[in-house]
Amino acid sequence: MLTFIGLGLYDERSVTVAGRDALRDADRAFAEFYTSTLVGTNVADLEAYHDTEIEVLERADVEQHPEQILDAAESEHVAFLTAGDTMISTTHVDLRLRAQDRGVETRVIHGTTAQTAASALTGLQNYRFGEATTLPFDYAHGADGLPASVTETIDENRERGLHTLVYLDIKVDNEAAVARAGDEELQEYMTADTAAEYLAAEYPDLLAVVVARAGSSDPLVRAGRMADLATESFGGPLHLLVVPGDLHHIERDALRDLADAPAELLD
Repeated sequence: MLTFIGLGLYDERSVTVAGRDALRDADRAFAEFYTSTLVGTNVADLEAYHDTEIEVLERADVEQHPEQILDAAESEHVAFLTAGDTMISTTHVDLRLRAQDRGVETRVIHGTTAQTAASALTGLQNYRFGEATTLPFDYAHGADGLPASVTETIDENRERGLHTLVYLDIKVDNEAAVARAGDEELQEYMTADTAAEYLAAEYPDLLAVVVARAGSSDPLVRAGRMADLATESFGGPLHLLVVPGDLHHIERDALRDLADAPAELLD
């Protein structure tokens, strides 16, 4: 049995009750935190809270050499853990299909996702979001200016009146980031002000919304002009940025009351 468990957004308590029970019942637990992570906890605290030893894997272990996961799941109850939801954005469908091909039973226990949290905290309606995009650090994509994948997604969504969720880059033990910092265990999280600074080069006057620390006890939501957000500080990670499309009157009220959006940007 291979059970995919989403751990939720923030710390060891963010997992659902079903996910907690499945993890505690597992014979073996693997996790990956290279695409997203739980900034409110660490592996030791996760293990202590769930009374389970967790083996943390690198990207290559999961995507190129998943045999240790699959071999174990043929004879044991194996849990595979990620932050958020294992099948949203951090997609592990390929691993699930490989297990199915071996005749291994699989199931998915969902966790809260960044997209649902962004919608809930901002008041922007979930069904009015278009395609999401990820904004990389400028050193990571190897080109000048914003990547076309980012600008094209934002532009196409805006043409359709849809909101855009912009995921912000995370580098955990990434070679390029380590080379820059000289740190063998670097963790680097793009902040919303950095993201706004990048995006302000193309969209200085657009309304944008920062979501920081979703899932924690002190989330922050702040709306403003893109160029203005680039000059602010939003505290600790993780951060998201939303570029709204056309606003329903309830969404307009929500951004005003929940995110302190300037009135002139809501017209």
